[in-house]
Amino acid sequence: MAVSRCHVATSADEGMRLDACMGQNGLYASRSAAAKAIEAGRVLVDGKQATKKHVVRTGQAIVYEPDVESVDTPLTGEHIPLDVRYEDDDIIVLSKQAGLVCHPSEDHRDGTLVNALIYRYGAEGLCNVQGDRDRLGIVHRLDMDTTGLMMAAKTDDAGQALMDAIRDHVVDRRYLALVHGVISIETGMVDAPIARHATERTRMAIRDSENARDAITTFRVLRRFEPAARDNGYSLIDCKLFTGRTHQIRVHMEYAKHPLVGDPLYTSGKPRFEAANLGLHRQFLHSFKLSFDHPITGERLEFEDSLPDDLQEVLDSLSDREM
Repeated sequence: MAVSRCHVATSADEGMRLDACMGQNGLYASRSAAAKAIEAGRVLVDGKQATKKHVVRTGQAIVYEPDVESVDTPLTGEHIPLDVRYEDDDIIVLSKQAGLVCHPSEDHRDGTLVNALIYRYGAEGLCNVQGDRDRLGIVHRLDMDTTGLMMAAKTDDAGQALMDAIRDHVVDRRYLALVHGVISIETGMVDAPIARHATERTRMAIRDSENARDAITTFRVLRRFEPAARDNGYSLIDCKLFTGRTHQIRVHMEYAKHPLVGDPLYTSGKPRFEAANLGLHRQFLHSFKLSFDHPITGERLEFEDSLPDDLQEVLDSLSDREM
């Protein structure tokens, strides 16, 4: 974990659920905030990850990563350009640029999508359905260096409805990914649970642990590119998320032995030559299609987004190797 603190359970904590204990002792602002931190792998009990239902025993060392101190401090708007593709009184659809973090964290206290949304719409003009003032407008996320279409909400009713739709798998979210290796099958599915990595806070992993959450990704091969001297070929795939776990496509494709080109974190199975990343310093992953029913009117909305220039240039460079 990053900056961490330790609470040694007392006799007053004996028998309490972990999330309740942490909330009651003020380690987090509320029991629900504690539960979120536990599920995110930011809490260890005697050096091991535990579930929010863990029964606390006297003397146990609860090591936790505290929430960002600025969470309860009103965030300020920042003039960060936004590529808004659609908006009305309830929702926003935008194409997120590379390098933009969705909401503040310990490593990124400002310069986020939330700051940009506040600047454009005001804090009062954004939903607050995640219970944290640093996530105004947010109903789902894209990784910092993943580009493309995502939703945000202006009202709580719309925001909650969108989150429910994502949970119920009725939002169609599609991603273009360029992966290492030539995938021989036309379509595939990865069904493997994901949890925080046991020792590296910034990574997720396929794990059979109490904290692991179900995760399903399907993919369809669109194009294949033959191997060359310093790589093992490439496949351009259309990925569909049925769940929305952190780093899901990146973790699942590494698990399938086809890591994303340019990915700095999930590199197992990629060729040893740096040239195999084709000059990319971020993962080749772009949210290119988004379809859902409007949460208030019920109207079917469908959006598509072309590749940003850096990813399109990489794809164009492979054109003479297409199989």
